[in-house]
Amino acid sequence: MYFSAYRPRRLRRNASLRSMVRETHLRVEDFIYPMFSAFGENIKHEISSMPGIYQQSIEHIVAEAKEVHALGIPAVILFGIPETKDALGSDAYCEQGIIQNTIRAIKAEVPDLMVITDVCLCEYTDHGHCGVIKDGDVDNDETLKLLAAEALSHAQAGADMVAPSDMMDGRVEAIRAILDDNGFEQIPIMSYAVKYASAYYGPFREAAESTPQFGDRRSYQMDPANRREALREALLDVQEAADFLMVKPALAYLDIIRDLRDNFDLPLVCYNVSGEYSMIKAAAAKGWIDGERVMMETLLGMKRAGADLIITYHAKEAARLLRG
Repeated sequence: MYFSAYRPRRLRRNASLRSMVRETHLRVEDFIYPMFSAFGENIKHEISSMPGIYQQSIEHIVAEAKEVHALGIPAVILFGIPETKDALGSDAYCEQGIIQNTIRAIKAEVPDLMVITDVCLCEYTDHGHCGVIKDGDVDNDETLKLLAAEALSHAQAGADMVAPSDMMDGRVEAIRAILDDNGFEQIPIMSYAVKYASAYYGPFREAAESTPQFGDRRSYQMDPANRREALREALLDVQEAADFLMVKPALAYLDIIRDLRDNFDLPLVCYNVSGEYSMIKAAAAKGWIDGERVMMETLLGMKRAGADLIITYHAKEAARLLRG
């Protein structure tokens, strides 16, 4: 294959040819939309660092869920802002907790929309960490008990899938066991299998009001320098019966997405996180980039790296572009 015989530009000559030979496709069905449910009524508070994304009370969450479903987006993932927080994050596993009530409300009004729930304690603890604090750090095995209780309470409220994001060792196994023991064998687990201690989470911590009150999360989230460790983390979750694997963040970790795609055959999710979203929105607002084109190119790159599904705050905007 050499120049005079093979001219790659022949296949780029017009839109029809480019479409015919396109290798990677982005679909509305690839998206999962994150939502922040806040305790109270008539709340719709735009997150200052995330234009177009809101903390919302349940009635507004339900209205947006209807919009998401009408766009053809198959699923949402819920994060909660409770009325009160305590050392053990008790609202996370309370029958009448913010997420449990949000699940019921969405399923009552939009039953065909898949409701996935984030299973973690950081949004519910007064210290902002993802579990039970002992001796200044998160106690792994004590935290597993609360995470399992949280996942069970979500399933009992009607969640279609649970997604543990805490990065405790053994949490997939603990959640699978409690779900199975209580008749929820059909509920899948979407594991945040590879979650890095990333600076890209900054805007999310404003949205979820989950900034740690001391220290950081580097004793349980992964070191951004580590690549091989990601395969060990993912393998553990496969062995513990995860149904989906996730890489978080996405944009600076496309190599990790590809590594997981090449080594595991479970459905693979990536989380296009808050900082990635906010950078595009900020640069577009300045007129420095074409926001829509950069958004679509970024999402396409995540699919090309190997992701099957993308959790993204861009979901509604991208869905409208894809639907024309």
